[in-house]
Amino acid sequence: MDHARETSDPAILRLVDVSVVYPPSRCALRDVSLNVAPGEFVFVVGTTGAGKSTLLKLLYRAEVPTSGTVEVSGVDVGALPHHAVPALRRRMGVVFQDFALLPDRTVFENVAFALRVIGAGRRAIRRRVPAALEQVALVHRCDAFPHQLSGGEQQRVAIARALVNNPPLLIADEPTGNLDPDTSLGIAMILDEINHRGTTVVVATHDRHMVDNFPRRVIEFDRGCLVRDDRQGAYAVEPVEPGLSH
Repeated sequence: MDHARETSDPAILRLVDVSVVYPPSRCALRDVSLNVAPGEFVFVVGTTGAGKSTLLKLLYRAEVPTSGTVEVSGVDVGALPHHAVPALRRRMGVVFQDFALLPDRTVFENVAFALRVIGAGRRAIRRRVPAALEQVALVHRCDAFPHQLSGGEQQRVAIARALVNNPPLLIADEPTGNLDPDTSLGIAMILDEINHRGTTVVVATHDRHMVDNFPRRVIEFDRGCLVRDDRQGAYAVEPVEPGLSH
């Protein structure tokens, strides 16, 4: 297994000997250590139950490690008091498979909601919401409601909402799980463009088509263990036929 990329930059994400054990004795992650540098794009792959979602939940403090340390931008996430968790989450954007849009709000209002909860004023909302929608090519749909959008459009709104606070880190948990292959590639292109603008992107996915078409760092989990870390990997490693050598 390749080791995590070495860099002179401080890690935006650092896990040291992290394990998560759910009662009575199910081990979701086992002794995981890895670094992610600012500006990286990382796919997290593995079968259902391998530990992908648990890893992401640790990053935005929906879970805490049973043992080990999880740091986001140098902050020990597991040691944060509950009142400090909202501030941590404001420094990242999180995108989910089910979009989690407010059905009775327009596209503009759904994105603006992320600003209103942190007390942003009307001027900031009028400036930053269109800028976020422009990144996902949805300015023209700002007055539409979620039920009027395709699945791909709804996911783009969710991405815009995650980006509107200009976070240095974007976390996406199965962002194309409900989408067809062509739409999935469109979402991947948006995430790639976001990454090129400097945002660190971490995507947990089962989407082989997306991973294989965007060669990026691939981290693979199996039964809670980190089993592969390739700098420019594919969704799966092809087995070598017996008798063949390279």
